Amino acid sequence: MAKANMSLTRNAMPVQDAKVRAHNFDEVALGYTEEQAIDEANRCLNCKNMPCVDGCPVKIHIPEFISKIKEGDFEGAYQIITKSSSLPAVCGRVCPQETQCESKCVRGIKGESVGIGRLERFVADWHNTFCTEEPVKPTSNGHRVAIVGSGPSGLTCA
Repeated sequence: MAKANMSLTRNAMPVQDAKVRAHNFDEVALGYTEEQAIDEANRCLNCKNMPCVDGCPVKIHIPEFISKIKEGDFEGAYQIITKSSSLPAVCGRVCPQETQCESKCVRGIKGESVGIGRLERFVADWHNTFCTEEPVKPTSNGHRVAIVGSGPSGLTCA
């Protein structure tokens, strides 16, 4: 396992060059590489009381999934996240982590907190790129529902 990263600042998120993005509709933020994700994960102190989990509305086991990233087990990290959240690629992009889990991160007391949302996005993108297994479709219970709204709650229910 790599040595802990004691940097006070988080790894910068790579972005498209302004001249390139002026001519496309792709995401501006490109996401972490495997090396950047592991380096950012090594900033996590793996706190025993896990204040970041208390800040997460769906109570993702953040230190546990970050530990898997440190080991290079990105699929294992994805499996931990999906125990609590069915939309890690969405939440890794749009969830306001800076006011939730990241605001509770102990590393944020001195310097910047761990980029939890960026790591969640990385894990989901890695899974979507490299996983070849089809998702397990739940069996129907015969009930039908209507979902009103297309926010995170509506998407989760759907």
